[in-house]
Amino acid sequence: MKEIWNESCILSPSLICLDMCNLEREVKTLEKAGIKMLHVDILDGHFSPSMPLGLDTVRQLRAKTDMFFDCHVMVTEQDYFVDELLDIGVDQIVFHGETQPHIDGMLNRIHAKGVKAGVALKPATPLSELEYVLDKCDTVLLMLINPGYAFVKGEKQVTYADRKIRELRKMITDRGLKTKIEVDGRISPDNIRTYGKSDVDIFVTGSTCIKKDNMEQSLEDLMKLHDLVIGG
Repeated sequence: MKEIWNESCILSPSLICLDMCNLEREVKTLEKAGIKMLHVDILDGHFSPSMPLGLDTVRQLRAKTDMFFDCHVMVTEQDYFVDELLDIGVDQIVFHGETQPHIDGMLNRIHAKGVKAGVALKPATPLSELEYVLDKCDTVLLMLINPGYAFVKGEKQVTYADRKIRELRKMITDRGLKTKIEVDGRISPDNIRTYGKSDVDIFVTGSTCIKKDNMEQSLEDLMKLHDLVIGG
């Protein structure tokens, strides 16, 4: 599924928003619908107040599908988790700059294994964090809600989400880079319509877009929207 990287308006459903007791079945449903990328959140219960998915589950799932594994590491101590994900054979690892004292070094470490690497930023973290490493990032992931609160009813995207997305796009364009922008947190069909044509490359789709009780219809609607955006 490496060819997905060259596509636009990529949909990356969040693994933790699927039926955790039937992940293999759920992933097959995604594949059947035409989804090629899977967003895998790795949390430690410390950096973010939840811990829904273990590394062994990711390892077992890797053997069941050739989907592009887009991993988002939301942990305080990153080394162990990054090494395990590299061993599992994931396709991209995005880690948080807020808990990594050696951002440049970690990007180099991941790239040395032939894996795509990027930096994730919490909503209030300024883009200046990327000043000297943006050219090394395959992806910058912007959190549009605070990490770990996706299941809190009423949690909305931060009011400055649009400003941050557009400022990052300008940084990338002005430097002539191919760095992708990924957004995560309450991603809606309206977000995909607004940003999918040119501003955002990867959308992490969760419960706002994909309904567990009607997953196949949700995916059909999502793929129709995707085709409309890239075709329009």
